[in-house]
Amino acid sequence: MNPFQLHLVSDSTGETVSSVARAALAQFETIDVEEHSWSLIRTKGQVDKVLEGIRRKPGFVMYTMADKTLRRYFKDGCAKMDIPCTSVLSKTIYDLSNFLDMKANTKQPGRQHELDEEYFSRVEAINFSLAHDDGQSVWDLEEAEIVLVGVSRTSKSPTSMYLAFRGYRAANVPYVPNVPLPEIIFRLKKPLIIGLTISAEVLIQIRRNRLLSLNSTDETTYTDMEVVKEELLEARKLFTKHNWPVIDVSRRSVEETSANIIQHYQKKIEMESER
Repeated sequence: MNPFQLHLVSDSTGETVSSVARAALAQFETIDVEEHSWSLIRTKGQVDKVLEGIRRKPGFVMYTMADKTLRRYFKDGCAKMDIPCTSVLSKTIYDLSNFLDMKANTKQPGRQHELDEEYFSRVEAINFSLAHDDGQSVWDLEEAEIVLVGVSRTSKSPTSMYLAFRGYRAANVPYVPNVPLPEIIFRLKKPLIIGLTISAEVLIQIRRNRLLSLNSTDETTYTDMEVVKEELLEARKLFTKHNWPVIDVSRRSVEETSANIIQHYQKKIEMESER
């Protein structure tokens, strides 16, 4: 049985629509799903790209979209292709039941929390990220799906853990001035490597807060503006040299950064599958 295509579309991080999709799909046994996540969709241009993706792989669409004009534009686009779409929570299980031509098993509440293969895969991802935090265990980085590189205090660790919670094996390696990165990073074939950057002003404030939490008030180059700017510049040059996608985390939450990373990862997987 071929998997049915499920498109999850959100104008935010995609957490809500993803959670609802998991809860709803748990009501249908033996269903194989190919999932496509489209997050941070906030302009008509982005909606057009989503609609094109749906056109290439038509299936069922679930979405969350606050802007009425954008929502109508998206729904009209789906309607023109005769693609079923539904706003999450509103008749979600009912619509999936019609699409799959199956009766939902609603007699067992909480089935989305079963200790199934997906659950243990997520636990494995979390263990992997813990073991590969802050440059640890670099010898098997090829087993990662995503590797984050960035200077100190660019949210590498929390982002890795959030990605792990979403089921991605993520590792992170710090960029330290005048200290070469592990050579294995430049030989990786499978993982997506992402460079994290940040504005010098925001970074200095974060670092100062970190030092205060450690009761350290000594003057240090760790928070010197010129030194920090140079550190960020050198890291950016490294990212550019190796053609690694770069994400600025200055004004992003961990959830937003992760959503952007997942977009890059899915694009990489799609490009590889088309070769």
